[in-house]
Amino acid sequence: MSELDSWVTVVCDELGITLSNAPAEVLDVARDVAHGVNRPAAPITTFLLGRAVESGVPVEEAARRIRDLAANWDYDDSKPEEPLPS
Repeated sequence: MSELDSWVTVVCDELGITLSNAPAEVLDVARDVAHGVNRPAAPITTFLLGRAVESGVPVEEAARRIRDLAANWDYDDSKPEEPLPS
């Protein structure tokens, strides 16, 4: 078992949740968002992926839709990032 698999198992046990094939989808989404949008968008986007799955959207569909958005995102890196409003 890899270090990542061990970590995911421990966190799932701690939170009382189960996980199927989602780690690969989550990592793919994080990579595509980090490279296609910007790095800070990756963690919040993976959180949003989880919320979508929680609401009933299949993980593969939600991940595909997010990856499609990231692939078509026109990111302007000339402007500084501003935090989301609280």
